[in-house]
Amino acid sequence: MRFEKEREELETRVESRVRQAEENRMRLLHADMQKRAALKERTARSLVQKAKSESKYMEQVRSAISLKRAAAEKKRLRLLEAEKTKAQARLLRIQKAAMTVCSRRESERRKLKEQLDNKLQRAKRQRAEYLKQRGSPRGSTHADYLKHAYALSRKLARHWRIFVKSRKTTFALAQAYDALGINEKSVKNMPFEKLAMSMESPVVLRSTKALLDRLEKRLVISHSVASSSVENVDHLLKRLGSPPRRKAPPSREGKTRAVVKRPAKSSEASIKLPRYSLRVVLCAYMILAHPSAVLSGQGEREKQLIESAANFIKEFELLIKVILDGPGQSSGVTGQRKFRAQLANFDKAWCSYLYSFVVWKVKDARLLEEDLVRAACKLELSMMQTCKLTADRHSQNNLTHDMKAIQKQVIDDQKLLRDKVQHLSGDAGLERMNSALSDTRSKFFEAKENGSPLTAPVANVSTPLSINSSGKAPLSEVPESSRTNVVGTSSVVRSLFSASSSSVSSSPEKQPTENEKMVNEMLHEDASAFAGRSDSASTAEEEFQNKVRETMEKAFWDMVTNSMRGERPDYSQLINLVKEVRDSLHDLAPKEWKEKILENIDLEILSQVLGSGSQDAQYLGQILEYSLDMVRKLSAAAKEDEMKKNHDKLLSELSTNSEVNGDGINSFVIAVIKGLRFILEEIKELKAEVSKARIQMMQQIIKESAGVEYLQKAFADRYGPPETAPASLPLTLQWILTSKNIAEEEWSEHSDCLSVMPAAGQAPALVPVLRSGHGAPVGQPSPSAGDTSGQPECKGEKLDKLIRIGLLQLISSVEGLQLQSTPESFQINLLRLRAVQSQFQQVIVIATSMLVLRQVLMSENSRATPLELENAISELVKALADILHSSPDSGTEEIVQAMVNASASVGSPSEEKVQARMQMITRVFLKSLQPGDVVFKKVSRAVYCAFRGIILGGSGPKGQKLADAALRRIGATNVVDRVLKAAEVLIKVATVSEKVHGPWYKALIV
Repeated sequence: MRFEKEREELETRVESRVRQAEENRMRLLHADMQKRAALKERTARSLVQKAKSESKYMEQVRSAISLKRAAAEKKRLRLLEAEKTKAQARLLRIQKAAMTVCSRRESERRKLKEQLDNKLQRAKRQRAEYLKQRGSPRGSTHADYLKHAYALSRKLARHWRIFVKSRKTTFALAQAYDALGINEKSVKNMPFEKLAMSMESPVVLRSTKALLDRLEKRLVISHSVASSSVENVDHLLKRLGSPPRRKAPPSREGKTRAVVKRPAKSSEASIKLPRYSLRVVLCAYMILAHPSAVLSGQGEREKQLIESAANFIKEFELLIKVILDGPGQSSGVTGQRKFRAQLANFDKAWCSYLYSFVVWKVKDARLLEEDLVRAACKLELSMMQTCKLTADRHSQNNLTHDMKAIQKQVIDDQKLLRDKVQHLSGDAGLERMNSALSDTRSKFFEAKENGSPLTAPVANVSTPLSINSSGKAPLSEVPESSRTNVVGTSSVVRSLFSASSSSVSSSPEKQPTENEKMVNEMLHEDASAFAGRSDSASTAEEEFQNKVRETMEKAFWDMVTNSMRGERPDYSQLINLVKEVRDSLHDLAPKEWKEKILENIDLEILSQVLGSGSQDAQYLGQILEYSLDMVRKLSAAAKEDEMKKNHDKLLSELSTNSEVNGDGINSFVIAVIKGLRFILEEIKELKAEVSKARIQMMQQIIKESAGVEYLQKAFADRYGPPETAPASLPLTLQWILTSKNIAEEEWSEHSDCLSVMPAAGQAPALVPVLRSGHGAPVGQPSPSAGDTSGQPECKGEKLDKLIRIGLLQLISSVEGLQLQSTPESFQINLLRLRAVQSQFQQVIVIATSMLVLRQVLMSENSRATPLELENAISELVKALADILHSSPDSGTEEIVQAMVNASASVGSPSEEKVQARMQMITRVFLKSLQPGDVVFKKVSRAVYCAFRGIILGGSGPKGQKLADAALRRIGATNVVDRVLKAAEVLIKVATVSEKVHGPWYKALIV
């Protein structure tokens, strides 16, 4: 029982524990489920919140995009509206101009129609009167005449229908060509490959050839009707074909055959080439659309070819438009005249384009021949080096299989090159190639015998531009370099065997044109008064040129006078002078005067009068009087009275000298020559005034961006784009590399000087003064620099700082600036920089003179008052300024004498004392100007710092204070104004150069 009871208790406890465990498990499960539900709820809530935020963000993005689109659309609509307004205004102007032209033309047509109607009415009246006098024309003769005319009209109509069907009219041919769609606008939008393929199309070739042949026939007919000849271009057309190839000598059996075929050969030679070459015409479109793909370079010939091709295409398309549009409302006669005029313009443009094309083709053929000959010489040299050939083209050792293959390949390649050269330049080119190969072999064996090393084959071929039928170049057409090559050894061979061989002739570097110099002077106008003075060398050169010009003019007029001496005088020079006067007046006169000038100065009548020997003084006098009157009308009104007086004096002298002297000279004609010379000189002055007025009108435009853009374009034409600056601007690159480190040091010193410079209104600090016996007065203010142009200061920008310091380094050198050492960007301002360099050196001389004079006077007489010293120094500065202004190359004697004269007011010295003072001044002055002397170094450095202060600090008060502080150390504040003016010129040069040459400088600095 006890065990059962314990078992029951145990079961009860176990069951209770099981129930408790089950309850615990359920509680845990419930808690876990609650956690999971809470987690799931939080996750769902976060996802919903994230989705809401993302949708809100997307909505904001969409709204922002919509706003931007709306703003862009509004901006686009505004731009479109502005463009539309401009286009409408432009269209209204064009319509107004067109209406004006149409009304004028309509009035002209109405007048012409009235004239024609009057003529027709007059002709009808005359015909009626004539028929009335003859009686009735109705007879048998008149009936036969009408019958014959009807038959002829039917025959003409039949032939016209046959012509239209077989050969087509010019209008139909122009329509067929126009349907091809080849015009200036379409070819520019077409890729090069597609354009080339379309040009090779049979339809294009056939239609274009038919139209060009018809235009040639119409041109010949037009000139035959006008009884004039067509311009001969056969010599240019022959250049377009390949030269005749060398024919093999006929065998004996073929002699009779050759004799029989000789007439056929002559007939082939007499075949006339078409005037308008098909491939040259189509090539004009390719040149216009893709010049970089067709042309290999960008020289003067290529530019002329592009311009002439554009002009030719323009005239060609205008001619087609005239053909297709027809005469319009005008009569057929007017339409024919319009067509003939346009056909003449088209032919003129064709001749110009053909000439440019042939010149370019000859140049291209010459360059290609050079490359082919160079390649043949390289192959020959390589083969001889590899196969170790002897003079008889055999190897010293037996050739291996590889060497034989190399030799065979070289021979085959040279054969191909020979064929190409012969096809390109004919027998003459083949002879030049054979000569170059022969020279190559001889030089190779000569170098081999001498044991000299062979250099890399770098050839420089020069061939004549044109070859005649004998294979020789005319001497007048061969450049100097080609003549040298003909006389000496071929340049190909020289370049193959000479490592240091230079080119035969070097093309001279392009110099700035007069227009560039003029624009450059306008941009530097603020400093033109100073820059206008060049150095003495240029002045002497100008004087020499003026003397040469005067001598040549005197010789010319003496020649004109002598040509009319003797029994048979030659009046051709006199007629040419009258023609020059007429042409000059015609160019200067307004449009409504041109016809009157041609009528009053008739060269045909003048030549007949002079040729007849009648010595008609009246007609020559009329020409001179009319010419003088026209010159007076074209000149300024302020000069009219003076010119009238001079002209009357000349005419009175002309009228008194109308008799013949005993030596056989017509004195009236001599007086006429004097009058013509007077008129030509006045026309020259008039042209100069007109040019000056035009320049003044353009000056404001050029001072803006137009002048800078023009100089940039001209500089790029001479030296290439900024990308090639390191290779094309070696002097500028060297100048920048030299000045780069110096610029930073100088800028640092300049900044230090600015930091210690007293503020405005503050008394200047005491500066150390170079010892000169006593010293310079510190508190004395420097003289005013006068009017300045207010040049800006340097803000520390890298490029501006580099240019200013670099220019200062250039002008501060002891050696004079030369064209060979001046950077390319400053060569156009070489005279301006030389003038600044001269001012820099003059300031050094004046400052040294002041220092020496003060030192000598104080060493002689220590009781001299500061006022006496300053008066002597001021007098010296004024005297030296006058001396250096009148003669910049003055010597030591003039400067020493000025110092002695200035010192005469101090102490009243005796004659012996003056001589002793002169000796001392000379000795000390010469010693102080030696480059190694301490005084010279100090003075030069002070002047350099003064220039630097203005160049970097500007020409305002800041720069003047820096210059004054630097010059005060050597007691030379009297020359601040000279430093200021010279430094202003240098600042202007730097600022203009930065605007013009900035892209090139930046490419060199990187």
